[in-house]
Amino acid sequence: MQDGQVQKDRKRYIRMGMVLLLAVMVAMLAACGQSDNGGTNNTEANAAESSGQNTSAGGDGDDSSASDAEGNAAEAEDANEGETAGPITLHGSYEDVTLEAPAVRVVALEWKYAEELITLGMQPVGVADIEGYNKWLSENAALGADVVDVGTRQEPSLEEIAALEPDLIIAPQTRHEAIINELKAIAPTVLYNPYQEEGGADQYTEMVETFRNIALAVGKEDEGEAVLERLQQKYNDAAERIAQSDLATNTFVLASGYSSQNVPTLRVFTDNGMVTQILERIGLENVYHSDNYEIYGYTQTTVELLTELDGANFIYTVQEDDNIVENQLADNPVWTSLQFVKEDRTYALGGDTWMYGGPLAAEVLVDRVLDVLLGE
Repeated sequence: MQDGQVQKDRKRYIRMGMVLLLAVMVAMLAACGQSDNGGTNNTEANAAESSGQNTSAGGDGDDSSASDAEGNAAEAEDANEGETAGPITLHGSYEDVTLEAPAVRVVALEWKYAEELITLGMQPVGVADIEGYNKWLSENAALGADVVDVGTRQEPSLEEIAALEPDLIIAPQTRHEAIINELKAIAPTVLYNPYQEEGGADQYTEMVETFRNIALAVGKEDEGEAVLERLQQKYNDAAERIAQSDLATNTFVLASGYSSQNVPTLRVFTDNGMVTQILERIGLENVYHSDNYEIYGYTQTTVELLTELDGANFIYTVQEDDNIVENQLADNPVWTSLQFVKEDRTYALGGDTWMYGGPLAAEVLVDRVLDVLLGE
């Protein structure tokens, strides 16, 4: 009887164990199925998300995938372009100016800034005093026929400027700081100052920095660097030609002459003057050194100053309608006693030589100096 009971209990335990094992196996199979299906779906979803595919029911997988991928690529490209182009910060002498994009419609209220735009291959839409510009800077930097005259450099017309709808105005601080708010109401306005106080940038350094800044403003940085490299090469070539020449001396005095109340008056250029530094870059040596800092780069004086400098070459400009050399200086005993006058070492560059321009004006100056000094 006991043995029979034991057998019954054993069979019952076996059945219970089998039932339990079966239940565990069913649970494991169910869990495995869910894991496999879920893993597959998640993998596909992740892949689709990363590749831009649309996995929604009924969607055309190929078409939507290509469309979304192209859209994402375009967005990325736009983002990269925006990051590259970005806002442009111009470092003016009055304040910094930020542009959202390179300027395409520029008004220049000073001739040198118009010249620099043209040197970069871009015509301004408006310029102050076009007649004066054409007199002084037409060589190699002619204004287009459709450029609008916006008044004088001293008092430009705000109405004319506004009518042009510029996206940038460039002006000298010395003249237009007083109307900066009116100009800014029309368009972003950057002011530059070529005539800095002692301790500031000299005129040549300021010219180069401003030229680069204008190139940045109009998206022409590469063109700007090419212009400066070409200018440096011109300096190098000119210096070599002067070194190989038979000049009696490579020293110079550079001046502009004019009549003031029937008195012959000279502007003798100082060390910080841009034109003086240009001539020194081609191997010539300035001998006039002012005891005072001259903010405009020259000393206004009379012919008597030259008595201590007459061993140098005298290079000068006089406007065509003045002729102080032939008229007022011809019988001036101080002038006629000067060594460079006696030795015929006075060199006229031409009355239309512009002393206050940018890189292109510098090239013209170098060419004219070589012409008169070397007879080329």
